[in-house]
Amino acid sequence: MSDSFKAYVLREDANRKITGAFEDVATADLPDGDVTVRVAYTTVNYKDGMVLGGIGRLVRNYPHVPGVDFAGTVETSSHPGLVPGDPVVLTGWRVGETRWGGYGELARVPGGFLVKLPAGLSLVRAMALGTAGFTAGLAVDTLEAAGMRPDGGEVLVTGASGGVGSVAVALLAAKGYTVAASTGRADTHDYLRDLGAAGIVERAELAEPPKRPLAGERFQAAVDNVGGSTLANLLTQIAYGGSVAAVGLTGGNEVTTTVLPFLLRGVSLLGIDSVMCPKDRRERVWRSIAESLPMEKLDATSHLHRFEELPELGRAILKGEVRGRAVVTVGGG
Repeated sequence: MSDSFKAYVLREDANRKITGAFEDVATADLPDGDVTVRVAYTTVNYKDGMVLGGIGRLVRNYPHVPGVDFAGTVETSSHPGLVPGDPVVLTGWRVGETRWGGYGELARVPGGFLVKLPAGLSLVRAMALGTAGFTAGLAVDTLEAAGMRPDGGEVLVTGASGGVGSVAVALLAAKGYTVAASTGRADTHDYLRDLGAAGIVERAELAEPPKRPLAGERFQAAVDNVGGSTLANLLTQIAYGGSVAAVGLTGGNEVTTTVLPFLLRGVSLLGIDSVMCPKDRRERVWRSIAESLPMEKLDATSHLHRFEELPELGRAILKGEVRGRAVVTVGGG
């Protein structure tokens, strides 16, 4: 293993301004952990955009190497079950926030944070999924455990053209569900239909606060990336015994609603946490995604970028200008 590696490093000045640059970092400066990974690919999530922009004070200690997700091969390991050469993926565990992440050629983490790539999934495709794809898989898994079935009626995905939404649309369609995709971007309609959406719901239809506590029973279930008024409106339209998986808050983190959907229709609101999800469930969901999601659909959701494009991608995702998944080549695979 070399004495140094290339990484994108954030630093904080005396005025608490955050700046970033590509630097050569000493390998000895890597954080503690029993596995060192040679990073092949990483990606850019909304949280990464916030970290890169110094927004929200998600990072407390600088200098810092961000990157919530990465996929690569084990370089060194003293962790049982992981040996050099194993292909692995990491999402969550607050990597890229409280400890250094995947925006470097090397990353060091506790081995319990890593999942071996399931059969049929390459390193680059693992990052086409990343936290967003894993979250989509968790949402579908949770909804099915709550009773969602392919013959039960239409399933809505809000924020459908984003990373979580794109994978959720493709995964649900591949599993035989009739999917309605909600978006405010007209230029993504054909893209969403190609992923498997049977219909498009304009974002404006759901964006306003609900006019009454219960509306017509329109959807058996939903994956909601938006929150706010959209989630409040959506809850009034879920059929009896249906469920909503809440995965995001691009429309706000406050939801003004009534208890009537829960009391009169038995609707369930299910929270999805992809950060601290236990490892055994992580492994099961990753296997399910690899087995269920057509790889050509996954490829359609992702775009490959150079390592040097990271800063601009961070700015673009905060503006809603990244469609699907941005996969970043760090060392290749």
